[in-house]
Amino acid sequence: MNPAKMSAISIVIPCRNEAANLSFLLDEVDAAMAGRDFETIVVDDGSTDGTGEALRKRIADGAGHLRHIRHDRSAGQSAAVRSGVFAARGAIVVTMDGDGQNDPAYLPKLADALVAAGPSVGIVAGQRLKRTDTKLKQLSSRFANGLRESILRDGTRDSGCGLKAIHADLFRQLPFFDGWHRYLPALVLREGFGVAHLDVIDRQRRHGKSNYGILDRGLRGALDLFGVWWLRRRRKVVPSVTEICP
Repeated sequence: MNPAKMSAISIVIPCRNEAANLSFLLDEVDAAMAGRDFETIVVDDGSTDGTGEALRKRIADGAGHLRHIRHDRSAGQSAAVRSGVFAARGAIVVTMDGDGQNDPAYLPKLADALVAAGPSVGIVAGQRLKRTDTKLKQLSSRFANGLRESILRDGTRDSGCGLKAIHADLFRQLPFFDGWHRYLPALVLREGFGVAHLDVIDRQRRHGKSNYGILDRGLRGALDLFGVWWLRRRRKVVPSVTEICP
């Protein structure tokens, strides 16, 4: 990785049934990234609404930097992020959710912060302020994040924020599992890189409803948390690798 020689930035947006939010969201992404070398990859995770049609129309109307990746069936947010990462052409991948709650104004700030942090830092993770979720979701997230931090010690108070910037080659090396997108700081630490943070302001969802519940996420999260703890325990030393030339 050499962020000083950063080329294009790839914006990866996983979404399912977000046709009503994509129009204004993609306009905001274009405005935030104006003047930069970037691409936007929307991963349509088996949507059954007009998401695919909205993306095809936008591309046909001349959005040359927009790419549409489609899953033939819903595979979940982690799988959608992973598909976008492996399709990305940029040296830096910046992720955001497709529901409009993440503000695209933070996309260039995340990429710039990753470059400024230097090669020892592998990820800049957004940390939400002024959460707009229901009180029940906020309390459940606070509990889950506190439990995660007590076990993983990744220094991240809000691992569920969709806004993250990661070097693309590092992103592709991270061990994958369903739910992996919520543990990216801990997985980056496992590879021997540092974690930096950027405070972001959460927004209200304009249309539709969340595709993710509280109970199912919590039950899966307990198993995922143990799995990530085990992965980190199994890699105690990360050596610096150099090739010795004669």
